[in-house]
Amino acid sequence: MTSTRLSQRLSSNRRRGEPGGNRWIRVAIAVLATIGAIDTGSITLKKWGLLGALSCSKEAFFGCNGCEKVLSSAWGSLFGQPLSLFGFLAYGAVLLMAVLPLVLTGEAKTALGQTSWWGLFLLSTGMAVFSGVLVGVMVFGIHDCCPFCILSALLSSALFVLSLMGGDWQERGQVVFRGVLVAFVVGLVGLGWAASANRPAVVTGPGVAPAVTTVSPPQAVALADHLTAGGAALYTAYWCPHCHEQLELFGREAASKLRVVECAADGRNSQKALCDTKKIEGFPTWEIDGKLDSGVKPLAKLAETSGFKPAGPL
Repeated sequence: MTSTRLSQRLSSNRRRGEPGGNRWIRVAIAVLATIGAIDTGSITLKKWGLLGALSCSKEAFFGCNGCEKVLSSAWGSLFGQPLSLFGFLAYGAVLLMAVLPLVLTGEAKTALGQTSWWGLFLLSTGMAVFSGVLVGVMVFGIHDCCPFCILSALLSSALFVLSLMGGDWQERGQVVFRGVLVAFVVGLVGLGWAASANRPAVVTGPGVAPAVTTVSPPQAVALADHLTAGGAALYTAYWCPHCHEQLELFGREAASKLRVVECAADGRNSQKALCDTKKIEGFPTWEIDGKLDSGVKPLAKLAETSGFKPAGPL
């Protein structure tokens, strides 16, 4: 936008009695923030178990059918809480900053006018940049996508554009400087988090099996819960490559839910006496419903043996 057009727009805002920016852009921001809060709030409730599975249609969303896969991945949580919870709080803050100057009057309205535009601009800049990082994670890390996450990314980008258009910016140099600074910091922190979130906790030392690195499909997590609840056990040895292959089929999150028994005498947390009692002769060996079966088993076979009925493909 040229300097002349920008001056004309600002003058128009002032003539309409709208100090500190455009009133109707505030309304648009409030509407988008409300949609974003509903979107991220729904995801959060789902992660907390208060809402059923989020349905995605391949036909409707251009092949995106990875809602459960994305939300259950290592990137789906932060500080032990669903990542969507922090998105919900961000949209809530945007909604508050957009609405308050519309409902307040007098000095409070004047004081919050331009200050709130700075808050909207800087927060939406950070949200848009972090959403870009998350889209990159879906494409390059998870290799699937979730329409609800893409919707949030689009909303964040729209909020950034609207906040930039709506503010009564007297010093455009400050807008550029602060915007670039926030984008750089959020991008740097976001990329660092994305790189470290999927890094398995490496336990080293004698008798320790290699870390499981694959991402667990949602149905693998459900199968692991089913097996453990039914008393199933996987007898392994830390040096056994086929044992590691079996756990990689489940993925890191699902494998952590399994009851894995270490049979090597020099293995970490060895339960050799139990393995001897069970007469384990090869690794890996599954014990399901009191029956032993050795060898690497496809997840579909384990589901059939244990009576698990998956909601989707394994």
